[in-house]
Amino acid sequence: MFHVVLFEPEIPPNTGNAIRLCANCGATLHLVKPLGFRLDDKSLQRSGLDYHDLADVKVHADLDACLLELADSRVFAVETGGHLQYSELVCRPGDAFVFGPETRGLPAPVLDRIGRDRSVCIPMRPGSRSINLSNAVAIVAFEAWRQLGFAGRA
Repeated sequence: MFHVVLFEPEIPPNTGNAIRLCANCGATLHLVKPLGFRLDDKSLQRSGLDYHDLADVKVHADLDACLLELADSRVFAVETGGHLQYSELVCRPGDAFVFGPETRGLPAPVLDRIGRDRSVCIPMRPGSRSINLSNAVAIVAFEAWRQLGFAGRA
């Protein structure tokens, strides 16, 4: 299907929400360390509810390990200053979307490594700083899934 990558996520409920979302749309969730919480954190468990067993979640020691696993995928950075609007991207099976940590976004070296021409944004009103991480994941993931014909839906 496609991949959601959370680079150094910090807030457990956002990651729990992403687990639940990925379970429901069939995306693989990749978590890139360091994580700002333990995977057994109670708030992570609560927000993911009983979806942990239904989600395909992979934890990577660092970005290099994650990108190695995604070597056959097109990788896109999702960032406020992205090159394309997320809805302008023509998604393909296997695409990967990388989201940065809640308090600081993706660092410049990560954006450079992925390629700034491979960055997408979610439009916002002027003066807005960012959209909550789990909401941003939902927006991009459901657009990708829609473009892929909601493959695997009930």
